[in-house]
Amino acid sequence: MDAKERAAKISWLLKKNYPKSGIALRHDNPMQLLVAVILSAQCTDKRVNIVTGSLFKKYKTVNDFAKADLKIFEKEVRSTGFYRNKAKNITASAKMIKKDFNGRVPDNMEDMLKLPGVARKTANIVLSRAYGIIDGIAIDTHCIRLTQRWGLTRNRDAVRIEQDMMKLIPRRDWDRFSLMTIRHGRTVCHARKPNCAGCFLNKICQSAFKV
Repeated sequence: MDAKERAAKISWLLKKNYPKSGIALRHDNPMQLLVAVILSAQCTDKRVNIVTGSLFKKYKTVNDFAKADLKIFEKEVRSTGFYRNKAKNITASAKMIKKDFNGRVPDNMEDMLKLPGVARKTANIVLSRAYGIIDGIAIDTHCIRLTQRWGLTRNRDAVRIEQDMMKLIPRRDWDRFSLMTIRHGRTVCHARKPNCAGCFLNKICQSAFKV
């Protein structure tokens, strides 16, 4: 079985076992989604939703985030970790969006990547969830770990892994593949102790029972 056949089989089994896979980050508009995704780096969605539950009552629009006092904002997002960088990138992105993009979160990859602290993973999530634009595959730490374990890539860099996956996975499944892979990584294929015995992919995973 070559990589493309394995990818197709894995994708089919993921769809079968995770028929409803969506983003867990709560938001009401593209700017809030951008903020939530930035806060989610090295943090659980559950913690982010706790923080944004009160944060988004105070900050609703691009202008709200652009006007935020950085020191106060740092304290408000502190519990998500790496809060200084996150706060700086969020407020700087909001200012750029207000100044350069007429107050509207960009709806294309080129402009999204101009925003401070925004790489392809964040851009892909915002574009797909906010605008329905599928321009790539959001690759997070779970996706990196699982695609390597499945034998779908030998790369360790997220951008290169995304390129590999885009060749193996049909475009119509790019968004869903990422979400299903993340869910599988959180619930079954853990970093330290993957539950290979309880995994529905253990017959085709190249790392099954070897980690």
